[in-house]
Amino acid sequence: MISVLTIVKGRANALHNLLKGLETNSILPDQLVVVFMNEPIRELPTFPFPIRCYNIIESAHLPLAAARNLAAEKADGDFLIFLDVDCIPSETLIADYQAHQDSNALLSGEVRYLRSGATAQDDFLSAMEVFSDPDPIRSDMDVIPYSLFWSLNFACQKTIYQKIGGFDEGYKGYGAEDTDFSFSAEKMQVPLQHVSAKAYHQYHESFSPPLNHLKDIIGNANRFYQKWKKWPMEGWLKAFKNMNLIDWDERKITFKRKPADEEILAALKK
Repeated sequence: MISVLTIVKGRANALHNLLKGLETNSILPDQLVVVFMNEPIRELPTFPFPIRCYNIIESAHLPLAAARNLAAEKADGDFLIFLDVDCIPSETLIADYQAHQDSNALLSGEVRYLRSGATAQDDFLSAMEVFSDPDPIRSDMDVIPYSLFWSLNFACQKTIYQKIGGFDEGYKGYGAEDTDFSFSAEKMQVPLQHVSAKAYHQYHESFSPPLNHLKDIIGNANRFYQKWKKWPMEGWLKAFKNMNLIDWDERKITFKRKPADEEILAALKK
């Protein structure tokens, strides 16, 4: 039995597009599990597969790790496919994962990035390849290192998820919880396997570096270093340090100041 799992905060249109993508799959999921974060459960349209909805409230932070763990706990399937709410599955995504469902590996799918305005085009679901660009980091990799695992699009047996230990709920909000998950997989000797199960990431505004998540990233980076004696997200941390937003020594990061509004605006990706 195959369960598709997604976690949501807002993003109503993105979720609808994900549902439409699942509806057009060559193999339908046996169920979709949706966990709403820091908001009430929303009523969803009827689709040709069961949808079960839950919610989790943690007012201070976006509970990404806890929401994924809740989705996995509530899923009936023995094979779990995790899709970010911003991802629309290709027509063969479930079939591509199903071909590897007996693997004892953590399966990492592919992601392409839809350009701005793509989902406003008529019949865009049939032209997502044309409207999208490859992942600039991972697209040419046949082997994905654990340090580049990303939770946008992945799958594994439920027993493998449990063996890894799920996501560490000590991570609060945005940043590093997915790298921690893959490092835990490596520690438990779970192979990381690249699979050509493709999803298309829907465009939304984002920041580089992500100044809008500064405090979460600081806290999560410190937690990651305490566990693994390595720093995650080093590119972002170097950018924060260069902007004099943080102090960063060998063992700890401390917050110095909030970014100014004009700094945040300048970091908005064009």
